[in-house]
Amino acid sequence: MPEYTAPLIAKPADDAVDGSDCGDNNGCWLKVMDWEEAKNQILYSIPMIVTNVAYYCIPLVSAMFAGHLGEVELAAANLANSWATVTGFSVMIGLSGALETLCGQGFGAKLYRMLGIYLQASCLISIFFSILISILWLFTEPILLILQQDPQVSKMAALYIKYLIPGLFAYGLLNNVLRFLQTQSTVSPLVLCSLVPLILHISITYLLVRSTSLAFIGAPLAVSISLWISVLILAGYVLFTQQFKETWQGFSLESFDHIFVSSKLALPSAAMVCLEYWAFELLVLLAGTFPNSEIMTSLIAMCENTETIAYMFTYGISAAASTRVSTELGAKNINRAKKAMGESLKLSIILALAVVLALGFGHHIWAGFFSNSQVIINEYASMTPLLVISIIVDSVQGVLSGVARGCGWQHLAMYINLAMFYLIGMPVAVALAFLVKLYAKGLWIGLICGLSCQTGGLLLLVYLNKWAQVELK
Repeated sequence: MPEYTAPLIAKPADDAVDGSDCGDNNGCWLKVMDWEEAKNQILYSIPMIVTNVAYYCIPLVSAMFAGHLGEVELAAANLANSWATVTGFSVMIGLSGALETLCGQGFGAKLYRMLGIYLQASCLISIFFSILISILWLFTEPILLILQQDPQVSKMAALYIKYLIPGLFAYGLLNNVLRFLQTQSTVSPLVLCSLVPLILHISITYLLVRSTSLAFIGAPLAVSISLWISVLILAGYVLFTQQFKETWQGFSLESFDHIFVSSKLALPSAAMVCLEYWAFELLVLLAGTFPNSEIMTSLIAMCENTETIAYMFTYGISAAASTRVSTELGAKNINRAKKAMGESLKLSIILALAVVLALGFGHHIWAGFFSNSQVIINEYASMTPLLVISIIVDSVQGVLSGVARGCGWQHLAMYINLAMFYLIGMPVAVALAFLVKLYAKGLWIGLICGLSCQTGGLLLLVYLNKWAQVELK
């Protein structure tokens, strides 16, 4: 390996272990944990978790500042953030998933120059879709009105979204650069590169919201500024650090030749991510039709936020699984790729158990961060057993989704998500919530059914499908 490669996800020194541990089947990932592999994945996962949380907090901080301006501002900022996530940010995350396959396998195959080409192609795809989404965002107010949202809140949410548009372009580029670095196991510097923009963002938001006449619109404007600062920091790190001299060799028109290949992975990857995001948001909308809709909507939103935060911890292991699998497949070490997946699954279960243990003992404290209402806190306590199940299942599927991205199976995972969430999970949720009148519990049981079927489908995919390289050029 060249000197610029990081040691966090290093391959075993002796190639002989490739076949001796696993054979030619999938049974290798059922064996006792390989602590060396597990340690490497943990060292890789922790920086990715911190980085993910830091970037997640940038729009969240702005929504908090906007919320202190008044109740309408709070509702508008939260509605705008939800709309932006569903229609824009989740799409950008999904589109960048193509690089987990292409850059990961290219790095494993030692096609180092191609990583920079794939990055440029993916950035062009993200810019194109950012333009399309920006046009959609300009019509936010009439769309929200069609969805029966409050007129005043819709108007302010549309204003908020308007100033998020520059941030959408930055977010797309940011995720692409993150995947470019992630697939080279360059993750430790990402902690500093994400925490610095977050700290700056708090100051920028305070100044724009509290110290200028911008007030409400200062919050989304601060998000856009901070996301562009994040892009510039990461771009500067890539451009001016010698360790990427082989994987980044400057801008090239050759990247246009790889847009089609990248799109074949990027589009199903985006659909794969969005289908799951939309399922969660659909639960919140359905909760708004229940009796005591304010309480039920708040309850489901709290459960969704809990699930999202718990998944952030899984995301680090999912990224490790994707990187390990794609790199080993690129190097044609299929058995090592399967072994790495096995260790990731074991780690995800251990981590999920730790999270649900904390939730089980501290759910009243956690619920208190969201609401002072004793009614909502008690309702949340009754939902905790269901949350425990969904978090464990979601943790396993998160790793399997990472494996699917590493293998280039985004299109197959997309079909699994579509079928399991919308043909099984949502119908069960609606039936239990409205026909059996379980309401919030019914919605969450339906979600658990969808997640369980999704996890089962992904397990069958990794067990039955042929593990092979994506054709790289």
